[in-house]
Amino acid sequence: MFLSEPVDVSKYGVIYGGVQKNIGPAGVVIVIIREDLITEDVLPGTPTMLRYKVHADADSLYNTPPCYGIYICGKVFKWLKKMGGLEVMKERNEKKAAVLYDFLDQSKLFHGTVEKGSRSLMNVPFVTGDKDLDAKFVKEAAEAGFVNLKGHRTVGGMRASIYNAMPIEGVEALVAFMKKFEEENA
Repeated sequence: MFLSEPVDVSKYGVIYGGVQKNIGPAGVVIVIIREDLITEDVLPGTPTMLRYKVHADADSLYNTPPCYGIYICGKVFKWLKKMGGLEVMKERNEKKAAVLYDFLDQSKLFHGTVEKGSRSLMNVPFVTGDKDLDAKFVKEAAEAGFVNLKGHRTVGGMRASIYNAMPIEGVEALVAFMKKFEEENA
């Protein structure tokens, strides 16, 4: 998620964010918590690892931190800065998503499954409306080098993940493949 302006963290008690895919590997999280919420007053049975006071008292070193994950995050932060920062990445991701959504919006075969106001810049789900044709598309796409397009097991269809590291050329190549598939199968 990209924000168009800085977040005033003082307005929130807790900000909790998973970093997977755009900042680092799954499992690494960033937590910003207001100090008055770091107390011993927790529900009975709360595991030690979920007690923020334990972590705060140990300067966030109660448990061995996920060093490799943090290292990767640092590398990604440096890369993001080198690419021009968050505002440039936001613009880049908006352009990539527009390429794919614009195609989906005019396609006779493929259709986006998310309302326009709720669309993601990172994950673009779509379908043909026919499960067999979806499966054929996924198979032929994989043969053409477009991998991991199969949709989530609970939703079906297809999903293009176009996270920060995906260049616009990759999205353009996918759309070109989709156009060809549409010509051959519509």
